[in-house]
Amino acid sequence: MSRIRCAIYTRKSTEEGLDQSFNSLDAQREACEAYIRSQKQEGWKLLPDRYDDGGVSGGTMERPALQLLLSEIDEGRIDMVVVYKVDRLTRSLADFSKLVDQLDEAGASFVSVTQQFNTSTSMGRLTLNVLLSFAQFEREVTAERIRDKIAASKKKGMWMGGLLPIGYDKGTDGLVINEAEAETVRTLFNQYLHLGCVRRLKAFADEHKLISKTRTNADGIVKEGKPFSRGQLYHILSNPIYLGKIRHKDEIMPAFTMRSSMRPFGNGCEAS
Repeated sequence: MSRIRCAIYTRKSTEEGLDQSFNSLDAQREACEAYIRSQKQEGWKLLPDRYDDGGVSGGTMERPALQLLLSEIDEGRIDMVVVYKVDRLTRSLADFSKLVDQLDEAGASFVSVTQQFNTSTSMGRLTLNVLLSFAQFEREVTAERIRDKIAASKKKGMWMGGLLPIGYDKGTDGLVINEAEAETVRTLFNQYLHLGCVRRLKAFADEHKLISKTRTNADGIVKEGKPFSRGQLYHILSNPIYLGKIRHKDEIMPAFTMRSSMRPFGNGCEAS
């Protein structure tokens, strides 16, 4: 009886709960280990290395553990990839097709323990293709709904997120004015009207040590503001948000949603 070397691959799209002593990745691995034990009479043997991608989307192949797994497969060290569900391996039909081709070239296959799909059989491969086709359709329909919702919300003048413009912070109910940054914006608009060109405005901003917005990324790392580039100044002067309007693609919405905490600077500058 030949030995089948098995590697377990696990993935979770978000980092939520990964700090727990027993998380989603552990649960997936436990189910896969049980399945491999049930195939012991077929020569299945679990390899000790772990291939876990926590907080990584299945919509991309650029996942550290997956890339390591694929390199091990190419080197002939793995015969069977065991996953909890097919979508843990990939959510893309195109990527799935590439994975199956890569596995075939290396003489390997994979199995989904909760769906009983095995790419070593033609019927299993057909079923997986049908399943992933529906999964991709559902994902594309969901993406269309999200895009439509964003477009409809912006047409009503609602802030729908993105990179915060200088002069504003994110509040619980939309944008709120950051008074210190707002003063910088007012100064830039007023000086632009006085100086008449961005080149001179850039020199003025440098001379008076005006800087861009200080930002904090998702990891809590603070990125300090820097001197304005000419491109940044052009963007500020042409941004309709300072006139109480909002842009969606090439369209400028005629009214920005106004709440007590959301209002344009209202300094009379309408540079564009």
